[in-house]
Amino acid sequence: MKLEIKKIIENFSLPRIIVFLFLLFLLILTPFSGLRFDSTINDIIVRFGMNGVLVLSLIPMVKSGCGLNFGLQLSIIPGLLGAIISIEMGLRNFIGFFAAIGIAIFFAVISGYLYGLLLNKVKGNEMVVATYVGFSIVSFMCIMWLLLPFKSTDMIWPYGGTGLRPTISNKGYWFNILTDFLKINIGEYLVIPTGNILFFALLALLLWGFFRTKLGTSIAITGINADYARSCGINIDNMRIISVIVSTIIGAIGIIVYQESFGFIQLYLGPLYMSFPAIAAILIGGATVDKASISNVIIGVLLFQGISAAAPSVVNNLLKHDIAEPLRIVITNGMIVYALTRVVRSR
Repeated sequence: MKLEIKKIIENFSLPRIIVFLFLLFLLILTPFSGLRFDSTINDIIVRFGMNGVLVLSLIPMVKSGCGLNFGLQLSIIPGLLGAIISIEMGLRNFIGFFAAIGIAIFFAVISGYLYGLLLNKVKGNEMVVATYVGFSIVSFMCIMWLLLPFKSTDMIWPYGGTGLRPTISNKGYWFNILTDFLKINIGEYLVIPTGNILFFALLALLLWGFFRTKLGTSIAITGINADYARSCGINIDNMRIISVIVSTIIGAIGIIVYQESFGFIQLYLGPLYMSFPAIAAILIGGATVDKASISNVIIGVLLFQGISAAAPSVVNNLLKHDIAEPLRIVITNGMIVYALTRVVRSR
């Protein structure tokens, strides 16, 4: 019996068990804090649909040996461009949503290619360099958001101002277009965003299939053992660049899915720290610097977003003080710090 328990702990890992038990404890406390249990579960499911694709985008770069993508902002910026160009064109509903994705993919291919070339120049220091590159591109785009010639009154500053607003609403365009697709109402407070979940499942299936093609296998071999891959005639640099492009494309799609559910497009400094929660989620899910899977994404997003959703509200109601926002920041960043301390190599 002890050996079986030890084996379960080793397979699931003690840190993940602790995080899971903490989330379970919060859910048990939910009714006692005056909150509805079904409403809390609804919040967790919605957050999973919002953030799942962004976290999924980390897998290709991990598999190719490029490490965790601390430059996720380079994926987010193409997604933001796709979103605002779609609104500028006045496209709505599914046409607007998929047009935003198509435009984002175009910019993501260019961004991913240049990003891949850079990471090939700094092998062994990808994560450090990516962090500064991500911060730099956000700062550069703060200038571009003011200079780009957009004309839509739903996006530019009113009364003769120049440039885009920091926050742009997508309501009336493609807000909740996925969330409301085939949604399942289970009572008044619990709604399953079927469209978001199916969209995540589709991308996860495509990524799973991609890594079972000859190209995907070559990328995975590159990450496992670069010397062996080179001896097999695989072009290491090309495989790394392709993995970065794939990762950038998925990340660009991910931010559009996030905006679709959130209801707003956040420009300027909005994307600055979005890489850290995504990386924390996949690490909490059991990934390492050089090993990640779709199951790591699913488990990690559920655990991370579950605690982020439940902890502030539950503690706030139990203490009878309005400390939800400071508490959310403490808990969220605490989980990020904890996850980053778990960054180890699988070999």
